[in-house]
Amino acid sequence: MKEWQFCKPKRTLRLNRRITAALALAMTSLVTAGEAAWGSTPAWVRSAADVTLPKYAADTKAVLLLHEQATTVGASGDVTTRYRRVYRILRPEGRAFGTVTVEYDSETRLNYLKAWCIPPDGKDYEAKEKDAVESSLSLDSLYEDVHRKVLSLPGSEPGSVVAYEYEQRQRPMVPQDVWWFQDEVPVRQARYQLVLPPSWEYHSFWMNASSRQPQQTGSNAWTWEVSDVTPVEDESDMPAWEALAGRMGVTYYGPGASAGESHASWRDIGAWYSQLASAQRQDTPAIRESVAELTAGQTETWGKVEALARFVQSNIRYVAIEIGAGGYQPHAAQVTFTNRYGDCKDKATLLAAMLGAIGVKARYVLVNSRRSVVNPDFPTMLDFDHVILAIQIPDAMQPRLWAREDNKQLGPILYFDPTDPYVPLGYLPESLQDSYGLLVTDDGGELVKLPLLAASLNRLILSAKMTLQTDGNVSGDVMEMFWGAPATELRTQLLSVPEATRQAVLEKFLSSSTGAFVLEGARVDGLDKIENNLTVSYHFTASNYAKSAGELLLLRPHFRGTAYALDTPEKERKNPVEFPTTIGESESVEIHLPDGYQVDELPPPTKVDNDLWSYTSAVETDGGVVQYKQLYQIKQVLVPSTKLSELRQFYRQVNSNEQASIVLKCRPADQPH
Repeated sequence: MKEWQFCKPKRTLRLNRRITAALALAMTSLVTAGEAAWGSTPAWVRSAADVTLPKYAADTKAVLLLHEQATTVGASGDVTTRYRRVYRILRPEGRAFGTVTVEYDSETRLNYLKAWCIPPDGKDYEAKEKDAVESSLSLDSLYEDVHRKVLSLPGSEPGSVVAYEYEQRQRPMVPQDVWWFQDEVPVRQARYQLVLPPSWEYHSFWMNASSRQPQQTGSNAWTWEVSDVTPVEDESDMPAWEALAGRMGVTYYGPGASAGESHASWRDIGAWYSQLASAQRQDTPAIRESVAELTAGQTETWGKVEALARFVQSNIRYVAIEIGAGGYQPHAAQVTFTNRYGDCKDKATLLAAMLGAIGVKARYVLVNSRRSVVNPDFPTMLDFDHVILAIQIPDAMQPRLWAREDNKQLGPILYFDPTDPYVPLGYLPESLQDSYGLLVTDDGGELVKLPLLAASLNRLILSAKMTLQTDGNVSGDVMEMFWGAPATELRTQLLSVPEATRQAVLEKFLSSSTGAFVLEGARVDGLDKIENNLTVSYHFTASNYAKSAGELLLLRPHFRGTAYALDTPEKERKNPVEFPTTIGESESVEIHLPDGYQVDELPPPTKVDNDLWSYTSAVETDGGVVQYKQLYQIKQVLVPSTKLSELRQFYRQVNSNEQASIVLKCRPADQPH
């Protein structure tokens, strides 16, 4: 089976488990205790269950007692893999481990599926493949031949041992295998076995872990083992789980294998994909005719490129059709053009063909939709799930091309994602920035680092003029200007709902300012033109914005309140922090004070600045008017673990400043303004 497919989420065991939990609740026909057969549990399950365990943290929901993956490669390249897992459930939250989901398609045969449960007391029992529920869940696919079998064991309660075994047979397009030996729960014992035909060779790559040497267990057969593997804890704002979990990648190939067949380097993989996809991007008379119509009236090349990019973004609906090689190979450009739908690689292929019709070259770039998952030390197709383009641009073509770089081989290129309908040409979706991609050229592939857009390009600028009343109520006019990632976020929220409900979406988006916020007369400009800034203007009122304290009024000048936090301070964090994007938020607030009040105390100014973040704020007063200015910036997206204490301190400073109040007091009657 195509374990990884473009435009589809990675089917890791961790993701499958989340799907499994939902399916187990939704499907009432899963096997019950009455249907399960009393039977003999295999010795390998009993052996794993009898192991004495070390003491784990009190909140550990389960322990993976045994994780075994055995891969046998046949002389013709077909692969048989047997999976075994044994869990001991420790807490009620671990019940989900008693359900297994197995995926298969037309290229993958499920030879068998079995599962067992050893309850804390009573007889053990077995569930077989006939007890599983089969489903096909393809929410974003017109047609996809991937099916799931879901087998849920009864008695999956704290104290129980649950186990399953299944075997799959396939002939993969990519001669590689991946062994994920780290999990979200502790792993007591993990084992990987590889059996190759005579004279075949392999290379192993260890990621996020120290490499281990295998034991040769037969003729051209090896076994790797690890034990007592700590879990990858799920923490807020952490990088993708797949970017942190320990894994071993294996590339295997027979004698005389060509570069494209061995996938031994990024160059080889690029050559393989170029051969697979190049014929699909040819233009046709119908495409050329459409290109002429779309670019009519455009005299500059850049204007033509913009018109074609908008057409593919807006007029080609995203729909996946993945059958056979369709997980990797795009459909022909003419097919996508005629149908007016396709997935990411189809949309990229069509746009490349249309650009070629005006003399502009575009190259495939294979990427992962989650930052940091692609490891530069392990050349593999398996880590890519998305396709974008690198458009070769003339030196003179400069307007707003932030997602560009000067490539040594191709010259100036612009990275562009034709699948995302709300990210304009010149920008790059935030999840793809500062990540690796495989640039596919005529003579192979080159691993490139996609650019990270500066904080100054992802801006939210707020300016407000407000009037404070003696009762603490406030009213005012606000203009917020968005561009870059903030514009994409708000534009996506508004354009994804019917126009009649956009007011409610906008109110929710802005309600972080104050709890008693009432929005009046809002207007949004630039919503339908993704290449423009997005501006929101509105009038508002808010009750009790300033708080009474005897004869004093406590006024918070910061308007759009945001609570910044890393996680609970009493728990030591283990993972780095990954921000979605760089950001630059500035705020300028003018507050007119009520007659009879004057400023008694102002918050002190604040300034923090380093290579990762910065924050400045200041409050000034001029007679009956208070001026507040603030600038908040995140300059890099990844904060290493060694910097987490500094990040916590930064958050404390920002939160303290944004919660600080101006103290107002009644002015004596005989004191002039």
